Amino acid sequence: MLTIGVDTGGTFTDFIYVVNGRTGTYKTLSTPRNPAEAVLKGLAHIAGNAARPLGVVHGSTVATNAILERKGVRTALVTNAHFTDVIEIGRQNRSRLYDLAYRRTPHIVPPDLRFGAPGRVASTGREIEPFDEDAARAVVEAVKQSGAQSVAVCFLFSFLDPAHEKRMGEMLADLGLPVSLSHEILSEFREFERTSTTVVNAYVSPIMTRYLTDLAAGMGDGGLRVMQSNGGSISARTAMRESVRTILSGPAGGAVGALSIGREAGFDKLITFDMGGTSTDVSLMDGDLPLTFESAIAGYPVKVPMIDIHTVGAGGGSIASPDPGGSLAVGPESAGADPGPICYGRGGERVTVTDANLFLGRIVPERFLGGGMRLDVDGARRGVERLAGQLGLSPEELAEGVLAVAGANMERAIRVISVEKGFDPREFTLFAFGGAGGLHCAQLARLLGMTRVLVPANPGILSAQGMLLADVVKDYSQTVMLGEDADAAGLTPLFADLEAQAAAELEAEGVPNERMVHERLLDMRYAGQSFEITVPFVPDMREAFESLHEHRYGHRNAAKPVEVVNVRLRSRGRQDGPAPIRRKPGTPTLPDNAVVGVQRAVFDSASHDAAIIDRDALRPNNRFTGPAIVTEYTSTLVIPPKVTATVDPWSNLILETS
Repeated sequence: MLTIGVDTGGTFTDFIYVVNGRTGTYKTLSTPRNPAEAVLKGLAHIAGNAARPLGVVHGSTVATNAILERKGVRTALVTNAHFTDVIEIGRQNRSRLYDLAYRRTPHIVPPDLRFGAPGRVASTGREIEPFDEDAARAVVEAVKQSGAQSVAVCFLFSFLDPAHEKRMGEMLADLGLPVSLSHEILSEFREFERTSTTVVNAYVSPIMTRYLTDLAAGMGDGGLRVMQSNGGSISARTAMRESVRTILSGPAGGAVGALSIGREAGFDKLITFDMGGTSTDVSLMDGDLPLTFESAIAGYPVKVPMIDIHTVGAGGGSIASPDPGGSLAVGPESAGADPGPICYGRGGERVTVTDANLFLGRIVPERFLGGGMRLDVDGARRGVERLAGQLGLSPEELAEGVLAVAGANMERAIRVISVEKGFDPREFTLFAFGGAGGLHCAQLARLLGMTRVLVPANPGILSAQGMLLADVVKDYSQTVMLGEDADAAGLTPLFADLEAQAAAELEAEGVPNERMVHERLLDMRYAGQSFEITVPFVPDMREAFESLHEHRYGHRNAAKPVEVVNVRLRSRGRQDGPAPIRRKPGTPTLPDNAVVGVQRAVFDSASHDAAIIDRDALRPNNRFTGPAIVTEYTSTLVIPPKVTATVDPWSNLILETS
């Protein structure tokens, strides 16, 4: 069996593969117009002519791009009569509060594709208006005439009694259209969020189904699994049906890989910094993966479990340009893979972060992508000089300014997930990866006052590596709305039912019973609050809730009643990913073959001789001080002056910035 992790990014598609216990890597430019093309090209390169079964775990941006670019299918919504505009009214929040001329972007389900059906279930789960088969048939005919290509069905309180919703779904399925039922996608209260999540699923699932079907056909005899936003994987068949769970699958792979490697290296308090060609993803891990149940994609609430990741439009391909006031702006527009930065020589004409790094001597052109990709150094220089002239700066000032602006964008992103949530980033280790993460991590750590940076081996393909490490994960939830009298004994049967469902679904995905692990959780709040926090299910539920509430918000209220809003079950099927290799220690002195050259590089407006170091030649305990440029196949690591780097037993580079 040849096991392969594949991460499709905006600029590169990354591969890591394991065969007979040995690991290899591969990168190729992404093909945004047809993402499967780059994936199949990489799989063919890795497998060669060997007739062996493939096991692929894939993180894809297909669902993400479909919603961001509004390129999903024509989607209809069927809900209760008189409630068809719930998705339009929402929570009545204005994204631009003081813009008197603000006009919202039209919803992905326009008014003429919203249909109301008679029948009603009360908030207690009791039927108060029967389902009308004749009226439902008229709705089905209207959906048929509308030209819809997919349908979302969301009835009030269907999470308590889904009978009406199921029957409506059965009738719509006779049209041959994919149908998403809200009680299957999100069995929780809050109809707006449940409707929105179901609509997004219906909007992107046909696109994802087409993509995965083509990919599976191109793979031939092989198993295909898909990464979820929650840090686990699911079968391709499940991903086709519940595509909303894959929207942040690529970044989730990086988070899983970072947590695994960080734990092995002895660091459990991490801030991950994943800088690719198009964007930067950051996340804070205080001992475990941070999950959130309140997310929005392109302004649409998506209430499925996701790793809490904050994304900004600052990547290696982010374009530098004058803003309307004549100042320098960087991003969020990206050159992507086509045409890419100027230095890629593929027709790009606008200066990017990568071009600025190359101009400042922080990239070694002969060793970029292992020497497999030629860079147009002169083209990048001309582009930097041209933009510098427009802004009245010297080329060096312009290039350093590009990196400073990009760095400020990334610093703000990390403050959002740390300082704004009560965490001090100085108490964490910055875990840097992605194709461009190593170019900026030392600068970013200094901006944040962080003294330690961990850069793993093969950082440019860590997201793909995380996919091979990911367990099979299933998340379940059920709204219960219980007051102060709720107790552990009363909730246990609910968890038992969810665990039985989870065990059956994990078994269907090939997970044996002895490798299943179930984690019981509760969403709790003080009476009167409009938000919940998730705590472990323990005998003293109140203390678990109040302890976390006090840690997060600085106070507790012993006199206030508490409520149990939702029960949650997180079930996983443990998988055996590639095991880390602990290497024999060497000495602090670099091996003779480690330094392969010297290159002039600019740091803080001064030119330095930076040692060019081949990372593959480094050994545990090796120690050196910048300025240096560490090159490897998947990434480049810049070590500024006065920053010290040490190789640990697992081949990670630990940078000390103080």
